[in-house]
Amino acid sequence: MSTLIGTTGPARPTAVGQPRPFRLVRHSLALTKRSLIKTWRTPEALVDVTLQPVLFLVIFVYIFGGAVAGSTHDYLQFLLPGILAQTIATGAIAIGVNLNTDIAKGIFDRFRSLPIPRSAPLVGAVLGDVVRYVIVTVSTLAIGYLMGFRIETGPVRAIAGCLLAVLFALCLSWLPVYVSMKVRTPGAVQGLMFALIMPLSFASNVFVSADTLPGWMRTFVDVNPMTHLVASVRGLFLGTPLGSHVWWTLAWCAVFVALFMPLALRAYRRKI
Repeated sequence: MSTLIGTTGPARPTAVGQPRPFRLVRHSLALTKRSLIKTWRTPEALVDVTLQPVLFLVIFVYIFGGAVAGSTHDYLQFLLPGILAQTIATGAIAIGVNLNTDIAKGIFDRFRSLPIPRSAPLVGAVLGDVVRYVIVTVSTLAIGYLMGFRIETGPVRAIAGCLLAVLFALCLSWLPVYVSMKVRTPGAVQGLMFALIMPLSFASNVFVSADTLPGWMRTFVDVNPMTHLVASVRGLFLGTPLGSHVWWTLAWCAVFVALFMPLALRAYRRKI
């Protein structure tokens, strides 16, 4: 009679034998945890998302507020949603710099030797950056409240405005991820991304009403994704007319993901 030695039940499926979508989610979340631990151990990396909104609010409100709006308080109410949108967009640049640095150090060569989906390191890095966007939102609102900013709608709409800003940054982050796969140095990533983000920030309604801008610039301003994000956050925070700005913002989020996520993943597979 033949017997089976050492069998105690049906064999458990290994990670390699799991369905691909499940493996991608599981490994991406594991690498997200790695990114969060890295952020926790290097808090100085959060200087840009904590000091920048403070500096911008103080400088623009107290130096330009009286000239632009006639009152520093009125300008603070107008400016804070714009500063939140601008800071959260520029905060997305860091993921491109960090990924390019990790690739240069050979960290992604180690990932390549592991039995994980090839896209998991990028997806995990993007998800791990959510904490930066939450910190931007909290720090901007905190300093704004100390300076006198007040949300004029209810808590539900205020939370919706914060979540919309975080979602926008999360989707936009695939652009610096793609750039980090195409250029050679972290400095090049930062320089190129600032060259792309700054025009979006200043040629918009962040600092002044779009109605005051020259007609030739309005064509760009009206389709600028930052314009729709700022108008959406202002409407959700202050009760100004929303129109279709929220839908346009969500549409831009979909465009960022649909366009730059596949490009970034393809560039990553070719680079690694």
